[in-house]
Amino acid sequence: MPSKATQLAAALVAFVLFPLSAALAQDASSDPARDGPRVDSFTLDNGMQVVVIPDHRAPVVTHMVWYKVGAADEAWGKSGIAHFLEHLMFKGTTNTPEREFSTRVAEIGGQENAFTTADYTAYYQKVSPEALPMVMGYEADRMENLTLTDANVLPERDVILEERRQRVGNNPGAVLAEAMGATLYENHPYRIPIIGWEHEMASLTRQDALDFYGKYYTPNNAILVVAGDVEPQAVLEMARATYGKVKRRAEPGTRVRPSEPEPQAARRVTYSDVRVANAAWQRDYLTPSYRTAAPREAEALDLLASILGEASVSRLRRDLMLDNQLVAGVSSYYQGGHRDYGEFNIRASLLPGVQPEAVEKRVDAIIERLLKDGVSEAELADAKESLVRTAIFERDSQTTMARVYGSTLASGRTIADIEEWPDRVRSVTVDDVNAAARKWLIARRSVTGTLLPKEGS
Repeated sequence: MPSKATQLAAALVAFVLFPLSAALAQDASSDPARDGPRVDSFTLDNGMQVVVIPDHRAPVVTHMVWYKVGAADEAWGKSGIAHFLEHLMFKGTTNTPEREFSTRVAEIGGQENAFTTADYTAYYQKVSPEALPMVMGYEADRMENLTLTDANVLPERDVILEERRQRVGNNPGAVLAEAMGATLYENHPYRIPIIGWEHEMASLTRQDALDFYGKYYTPNNAILVVAGDVEPQAVLEMARATYGKVKRRAEPGTRVRPSEPEPQAARRVTYSDVRVANAAWQRDYLTPSYRTAAPREAEALDLLASILGEASVSRLRRDLMLDNQLVAGVSSYYQGGHRDYGEFNIRASLLPGVQPEAVEKRVDAIIERLLKDGVSEAELADAKESLVRTAIFERDSQTTMARVYGSTLASGRTIADIEEWPDRVRSVTVDDVNAAARKWLIARRSVTGTLLPKEGS
């Protein structure tokens, strides 16, 4: 049984694991040789991209396969099939019995996981370097030889339905998050939960899974990322000997999705539940993503999020927590890593007895003042420094770096986008941040959500 998808869980509770910007930032004054990893990229004859990030500090390697398909690529009425297939990929192949791959990884003390998002699906193992050929062989095998029968598909469908009940049905915050997502996006498939709508999940079949697998799980739609105690040429040779033998059996084509109409009205979602102890307030603004934003615009939104609500002395925290003592916690963040659209989010957990209207009034006043007067040079400098400091620690993890490169490439961006990001951040000006705020933090682009306690038993 695979581990639960961490990215899926994050989407359901409307939080991200980490901002793309924080993971990629570099210190402007640091030594490039110390600052960034050396990254090599190759393409196999069957179209599979191979990315190698050497890190020789410990005898460990992170092996990840990313498929450029996610929940937003599902056929209409088949929501949840991407995540369902993620589960079914652990059911064995014509060459490998069910659970053998997972058992072998566990026997050598390795770790494995898989996760599905709106834009990609990924499978990974963390093992010692000598085990790399083994995991490559198993992963290449299930890329083309997956075996599915009703005997293993139908029970797993029950598993994902129970997962939905646990993660969404039993979580009032997740119920609100789903409703807000379906309200923020009027036309784009990002409005559909990654795990799927329950009534559509219940009708998914073995053939649905095989059709999805046949169309998208082909090497020319996949990216291999290997980070750790390896040499690029050795990884390339291993990849040719395993993944290179997998036939290019489908052409998924260009990823074309419905676009959003220009928002015309502010929207509001309220959900009450007896399981809610203290109220919560949140707001989402529809924005571009890193892939679709104008030059320096996404970077400006990342810095704006730090100034508004991420930093320990941000405007929201000073006002709502310190000065007025209305909330137990508050934050803002920019989700710019998606392929098509981004979101600027504000979240607040209210103190007992505080009414959401009081928090909303203060947030609106803070944003109105920001749009009128703009941010300062000092705030911008502090925000840049904060991103740099966060990045220094996050680059210490080879798994984090593998995730950054894999997710960026699978979302339609390039290695150059990653490598050039620090210079773009350094070039952001106060005018850039103010322009981004005034363009995107406007009411008609927003959905405001309120989670309330409900009397009852």
